[in-house]
Amino acid sequence: MIDIQTIATSGLGDRSYLVTDGEVAVVIDPQRDIDRVLDLAADLGVRVALVAETHIHNDYVTGGLDLAQRTGAAYLVNAADEVGFDRTPIADGDEVTAGSMRLRAIATPGHTHHHLSYALLDTSTGEAPGGAVVAVFTGGSMLYGTTGRTDLVSPADTVELSHAQFHSVRRLVDQLPAEAAVYPTHGFGSFCASTPASGADGSTVGQEASTNPALTQDEQDYVDALIAGLGAFPTYYARMGPANAAGPAPVDLSAPEPVDPAELRRRLEAGQWVVDLRGRTAFAAGHLPGSLGYELSTPFVTYFGWTFDFDAEVTLIGDDARQVADAQRELVRIGIDRFAGAATGPIESLTAGQGLRSYPVSDFTGLAAARAQRGQDGPFVVDARRDEERAAGGVAGSVHIALHELPARRDEVPDGEVWVYCGSGYRASIAASMLDRPGRDVVLINDDWPRAADAGLAMTDEPATTGS
Repeated sequence: MIDIQTIATSGLGDRSYLVTDGEVAVVIDPQRDIDRVLDLAADLGVRVALVAETHIHNDYVTGGLDLAQRTGAAYLVNAADEVGFDRTPIADGDEVTAGSMRLRAIATPGHTHHHLSYALLDTSTGEAPGGAVVAVFTGGSMLYGTTGRTDLVSPADTVELSHAQFHSVRRLVDQLPAEAAVYPTHGFGSFCASTPASGADGSTVGQEASTNPALTQDEQDYVDALIAGLGAFPTYYARMGPANAAGPAPVDLSAPEPVDPAELRRRLEAGQWVVDLRGRTAFAAGHLPGSLGYELSTPFVTYFGWTFDFDAEVTLIGDDARQVADAQRELVRIGIDRFAGAATGPIESLTAGQGLRSYPVSDFTGLAAARAQRGQDGPFVVDARRDEERAAGGVAGSVHIALHELPARRDEVPDGEVWVYCGSGYRASIAASMLDRPGRDVVLINDDWPRAADAGLAMTDEPATTGS
């Protein structure tokens, strides 16, 4: 009996899969930290025989090449993709067998030009010549209630790929049985989805036929809606495709070297990247001057990668070694490998005599009260959300500087009192840490966006800028 195990990477909104017949395994779209795959295979007592990529990924560094080399598995990558390593080339209609399982490649361009989906056939049932289709691994093609975005290859190719995505999803429905389970790689929070996925934890080809916009809309309506819904995506995506095509180096998860408080202070005074992983309110209550606060939680790796200088080394500060190791694992998935060291323990023990900075934490009700008290002299307010969020409305009088634009625009924010908000408090906390400096009194709004209206704050639907 075929068993499909999901390996979720919640920080990137992706899933990989290990499929086994009890003796051998097929792995689909593995992330770079392949120890998770190796441990799962060992627990199940199976040998990895095939590693298959649905496409050259744009949102993470693959572990496929490393996994194939370590296990001796065949590495399936589309023959049309130009890559810098040996692989087992595969193309539309090709089939590869592992034990009682068979993978059939189906060309599904759209997310990329050479995207493949893989139909999984069980050859042990005898129900159909060559095996019965039990599932399909759809990568960035058919997702749960949506499809993969089509603008990551090149803006010039977006329209062409959007039309291709429409036909690819319809091809899957035409060729596969309605009861076949659907297993996408993207669509669990990944920016690779064109629109938010349905939130379902599973689906079938038949279910998608009645709910997926590529199957319920006509072609032009689908294309128009898809393109209109495409918002910003992390800038580090531009680095992932070339890294994956070249052949990523094996992952290194060895612990960063310890950094003592005196050296930590030297690095901070030199303006180096020193990142504090503690919770946002703990950071606000006390942090080393010059450090940046990136709370280690689900959005961590996306917004870190979106704002990080990839030419820099990074020093991590954490409560303990486990927190540092968890952050390192997240970061290597997007190719951040240059760790200059780490420091752990109570933040007070890391000061080396320099003292701590802090700033208050409030909410939208607190902002409303501050504005009511001071009127036109109310505080400067920064909206750190993305453009598409701002387009749906913002706090009247606030200045919109999306978090990923803030490193280049922080000097547009004046000294004095500055309040910062986003959709939940997470991005605002990063922005607050970037803005924190002598002469500027930052206040973090640690609150959910819908509560802004509930607090009685005036709203605007006009994007606000500093005039730059």
